[in-house]
This record gives sequence, C-alpha cells and structure tokens, in this order.
Amino acid sequence: MSKFIQTDGRHRTLEGWPLIFTILTVLSVLVGGTVEFLPLVLMESNIPTISTVTPYTPLELTGRDIYIREGCVSCHSQMIRPFRDELERYGDYSKPGESIYERPFLWGSKRTGPDLARVGGKYPDLWHVRHMENPRSTSPSSLMPKYDWLLSRDLDLQSVPAKMKALRSLGTPYTDTEIAGAIDDASAQAAHVARNVESSGGPTGLASKEIVAVVAYLQRLGTDLK
Repeated sequence: MSKFIQTDGRHRTLEGWPLIFTILTVLSVLVGGTVEFLPLVLMESNIPTISTVTPYTPLELTGRDIYIREGCVSCHSQMIRPFRDELERYGDYSKPGESIYERPFLWGSKRTGPDLARVGGKYPDLWHVRHMENPRSTSPSSLMPKYDWLLSRDLDLQSVPAKMKALRSLGTPYTDTEIAGAIDDASAQAAHVARNVESSGGPTGLASKEIVAVVAYLQRLGTDLK
C-alpha cells in the first residue's frame, strides 16, 4: 500500500507542473512518431513491385471512378485471401504489389457478390453489359440491382487529364504524353469495347456511354499477373 501511495504521489507532483508535463508529452509523441515514420522515408519502397503491373488506362481509370460512384465496392471485395477455398474459387491470392497504383484501395471486406480481383477476362464484354443492365439475365440468383442507366448515360472524359495529373503527384508514373492524349486514348478504347459488344450481338451505340468504361475497368482486374 505504501508503494502505491508513493508512486501516486510522484505522478500527482508531475501533474502539478503543467508546463513540464506538456513538454514531456510532446517529446514522447514526437519520438514515437519519428520511429514509425522515418523507415518509410528512408526506404526506397516498402511495397514489393511487380514488373507487369502498370497504371490504369484513361478509360479504365474513368470506369473505376464510376465503379466507386455506384457503390460497387460495398458488395464486391477485391482481395483474395490465401485460403484454399478462396484460391479454388477465385484464383491466386492477392499480392501487395498489385495495388501499388490503387488510390483509394478497393480491397473491401463484404461479399454480397463475389470477389472481383480476378474477374478480368473471365467473361466477354457483352456479358458485363447484360449483367449491369439486368443481373438476373446472366446470374438468375443474383441480388444485385439493375444499373441500366449506365447504358444510356453519356461518358464524360474531360476530367481524365486532371485526374491523371493528380495521381502522378501521388506517384503514379503517367507521362506528359499519356496525359495529353488521355481523351483520345480513352475514346479509342471505348470504341473498341463497343465494337466487341456489338459484334457479339449486343446493343449498338455504346461507345459514348458510361457502360464501356465500367466494362474496360472490370476486364482489367487481375490481368496484370496473367
């Protein structure tokens, strides 16, 4: 009991010196913060890089923004855990280097729908169009709502160069040439996706609609490792 009283007394004495107590607290926070932050500054990279992983194209980047806007990340994760059941269903487990250009990360944790980390190339472009238009047409037991407005809403590409510049300031290696030609590149890829859909018997005139950007983004997921 006497030891407790003695310790409590020293603490109360320290509390009685507000200036000294504040200085010691600030010093403790600074030391702890420095210890945690300094290794990240001194290391060239704290994430193992994968040579085949490249930044999103302008159209894929636009599709990703639409994917986020529509709340798809709320029901679909993009992270395969190293468990046998997940490997057999979805494919190889997710690597840290795959997400080096992901801002923000879309790993997710809720799977009302299946994980999409390896969905790229799994289905043809038309399948994705039909699935977004009416999920039950491709997956009869799906709980997913319709996103049919993506087939009629016009695609806005004017903000893509600004997005790429912002991402470059965060470390994504977009070049000046890529940024300058972003709108033309996105339009060309959109036309390519639309032709694929039309040649498969799908709807026409989608090259200027948001759906082609979403399809381009989904078809990219997981393909950097293939």
